[in-house]
Amino acid sequence: MLLSASLNDEQMQSIITDLQVLIRQPSISATCQGLKECATLLSKIMANAGIKSELLRLNVEDQIDNVTINPVPPVVFGEVRSKSNPQSKTLLFYNHYDVQPVDPIEKWNEDPFSGKVIGNQIFGRGSADDKGELITRLKAVEFFLKETGDVPCNIKFLIEGEEEIGSPNLGKYIQKFKDKLQTDLVIWESGYVDKDGRAIVSLGQKGILNTEIKVHGPSRDIHSSLAVAIPNPAWKLIELLSALYDSKRGDILIGGWCEDVIPIKEKELQLLADEPFNEEAFKKEYGFANFIDNQDSYEVKKALAIEPTCNISGLISGYTNSGIKTILPATATAKMDFRLVPNMNPQKQFEKLVSFIRSLGYSQEQVSIKYLSGEPAYKTPIDNPYVKMVVESASKIFNGIILNISSPGTGPMYLFKEILNVDSICIGSTILPNKLHSPNEYAELDLLNKGTKCFIEIIKNFTSVKKNQI
Repeated sequence: MLLSASLNDEQMQSIITDLQVLIRQPSISATCQGLKECATLLSKIMANAGIKSELLRLNVEDQIDNVTINPVPPVVFGEVRSKSNPQSKTLLFYNHYDVQPVDPIEKWNEDPFSGKVIGNQIFGRGSADDKGELITRLKAVEFFLKETGDVPCNIKFLIEGEEEIGSPNLGKYIQKFKDKLQTDLVIWESGYVDKDGRAIVSLGQKGILNTEIKVHGPSRDIHSSLAVAIPNPAWKLIELLSALYDSKRGDILIGGWCEDVIPIKEKELQLLADEPFNEEAFKKEYGFANFIDNQDSYEVKKALAIEPTCNISGLISGYTNSGIKTILPATATAKMDFRLVPNMNPQKQFEKLVSFIRSLGYSQEQVSIKYLSGEPAYKTPIDNPYVKMVVESASKIFNGIILNISSPGTGPMYLFKEILNVDSICIGSTILPNKLHSPNEYAELDLLNKGTKCFIEIIKNFTSVKKNQI
């Protein structure tokens, strides 16, 4: 199929219009706001594009006193079968229609759900993560259907509504609809473009362990004058956290924490060494002066791709409002997340954390430790033949390609390998300054254009990978 991946003004306007429709429908998974409505709206957009769609459901709901409190949002499934090549391999696009909360609302310059276009930018929650990325995939398929009436390979979509809260039900969906979701490759929900216009093709994602550590002190908040006699749980929490992690050197101090980690292969190390990294631009974007332990660029690249993390994401204790309240707090709590690398099991790592804290002399009465959530890491092998095809396809559209062995972020990529035995590749059109998860999130229109054209190329070239190569 000799089809040129070019978009005219009408097609570009269609990308903007449909993205605005999606942005204007709130779909916040943290509060269950608008999820079913967004799924229904998305299904209609897909149908208008010529993609057969349906809402898949688990029929599982959480109830208290017969009142539904947390209905599981539907998965939007889409499919287009090739008429000319019905026995071809299948490409599945994984995306999500849920978004992060908009807080703090006062920091937004526009309505968070406006979809307002200013110059080359479209603003609104989900414009980049992940409704903008989703639109590029849908429009690539629509392009084929409107230009030729057919697609060169079989295409499927799995679009969930819980990614922003850790995809708690995605595994159940994939298991229940395993036969319907059979595919040969998954294109992941997002991907980045660097400041020089190079697309970052990422082959993996770290796992994560989310936990809460609470230190218990007196039976209630008490007068701070008693601090000379009664231990303050906030000081104990500081001591405990310092025992977990060396903040100067960046070392995790928990006994046996990395004993299950699979050593990185030599060709992966070489790929890391060759990967471009703009140290000054990185520091400027995030507003800091020096890396942990004054690491050089190679060490930072290695850490981002293949090293686990120990992070404090929240600290809560005592009085934190304006003014003064002189108390010794009853409790002190730390929310923590640990990014994991291949072969680290979240539950096993949690058990190591608990065992280590207990070994420091903190009893269960003094310190309670709660497992909140977790998911393992996964990496697609560099020599997977689809990698070469994606890289070559993207090279025709973007200003160069960077092949990255793993993103520092987390997603449920492992579920597709575990249940469907299929690899995943990340590529997209998001830049780091897009303010994902922050006020004034936006996407760049020219990159949405390039992203759509990139997926046209991938769909066009997908069948070039022969089954005997896989």
